[in-house]
Amino acid sequence: MNGILIIDKPKGITSRDVVNNVVKRFNIKKVGHTGTLDPIATGVLVVCVGSATKLVDELTSHDKEYIASVELGTLTDTLDNTGKILNEEKCIKTKEEIIDALNSFKGKYMQEVPIYSAVKINGKKLYEYARENIDIELPKREVEISNIELVSDIEYKDDKTYFSFKCCVSKGTYIRSLIRDIAHKLNTVGIMTDLRRIRQGKFNIENSVAIDNINENSLIDIVDVLDYKKIELTSNKEKEVLNGAIINNIYDSDEVLFIKDSEAIALYKKYDKDNKKLKPYKMFKGGR
Repeated sequence: MNGILIIDKPKGITSRDVVNNVVKRFNIKKVGHTGTLDPIATGVLVVCVGSATKLVDELTSHDKEYIASVELGTLTDTLDNTGKILNEEKCIKTKEEIIDALNSFKGKYMQEVPIYSAVKINGKKLYEYARENIDIELPKREVEISNIELVSDIEYKDDKTYFSFKCCVSKGTYIRSLIRDIAHKLNTVGIMTDLRRIRQGKFNIENSVAIDNINENSLIDIVDVLDYKKIELTSNKEKEVLNGAIINNIYDSDEVLFIKDSEAIALYKKYDKDNKKLKPYKMFKGGR
């Protein structure tokens, strides 16, 4: 059993919980997801099953789109509403101020990773340092916000400001950190109160399936997922490709997906030592 599942992750469970659910439901060990969602978050979680697990890195690299809800005037250790409150202050911000702050984040910037994350420093996850009250310098990564826009009215309650925005971001972007930085731009503090991923790469929330409804018919074939030039594997090339051999590039493309009987066999990409040849990148049948 091989393929891709687009699951609408519910709130309150981890991405690993979703994987475990798929393992149990399909009685298959090779299952992996392509981008962690916090327990507080819902939405698109792309899960690879069987030989499709070889595509996890490929699919993780795609951009992602979210709708996030914000509370300005509160700061927690987790940067969301599940954490310990560190600071509260009166905060009333106008719609114009918020839109200006959001627009200022379009493009690339260096984002500090949140302490409550699974990023490893010296072989230890950051959230482990946090739980042990160990101070550590948080790493920064370049991220890109290709689009960000206000998608709700501005609400005021108990001297706090609330709103929601939609954003399209690069791999590795933490929305909790983005909200922290937006709040800082507004000279205040802020936390994430809700998060929904509505797209990852080509996979949209409209095409997702509730976790309780997934079955074999929910699986998307590898051939239908990959947007590479597709070549039907002929008998004279079959042995070479199945053995993972480097081959001459006669296909007028730097990326080729070989298929046989509508099944993905191997994904080949340009050979960096000889641009006239292709080398195996992902083998779904035979080979390495």
